[in-house]
Amino acid sequence: MSTDPSPQGYLKKETVIFTALITFAAGFLGGIVFSAYKTDGEQATKKISSQPAPADKAQQALLAMEREVQKNPDNMVAWVHLGNSYFDMNNFNKAIHAYNKALEINPQNANVLTDLGVMYRRNNQHQESLNAFNQAIVVDPTHTTARFNKGVVLYYDMKNKDMAIAEWQELVKMNPMAKAPNGQLVSELITALQESE
Repeated sequence: MSTDPSPQGYLKKETVIFTALITFAAGFLGGIVFSAYKTDGEQATKKISSQPAPADKAQQALLAMEREVQKNPDNMVAWVHLGNSYFDMNNFNKAIHAYNKALEINPQNANVLTDLGVMYRRNNQHQESLNAFNQAIVVDPTHTTARFNKGVVLYYDMKNKDMAIAEWQELVKMNPMAKAPNGQLVSELITALQESE
């Protein structure tokens, strides 16, 4: 039973503020992408020189998210967005910290566990990466990205080809059309690895 005295349909002030910050950041980044394709040559130089640098805006959005988690440390959405920002910046340690904070609030989020596993792998923490993917699979046995990434860690980092193939075979049983990030069918990847023996 909820003890929240807010009327039904009422949004908390923190939720509205955080949503506005995320919307601002997404709109800004979307505008950068659009303008990058629309401008060229001298016009682009004039446009860039008359506006704040994109890195400055992105940094401001990041700082706003950091302030949000300091003010509202139980805001899982904010921690996830902060982790995703650090993920995109390849700031492994900060992404790992943010994702772990989100998982303290909700340990049953397979997507966050999967992203955490990727960050651990990029940070050369292969056993932690494998553990995160395993947890994601426990939470959601059909999580194809976690299963594929687990196979990657097993094959490339743990040097265990047989276990990697077994993981990918489980993935193909669930989704025969599962693809690797390069577009290759996982079933074809398995066949190629088996033929290379």
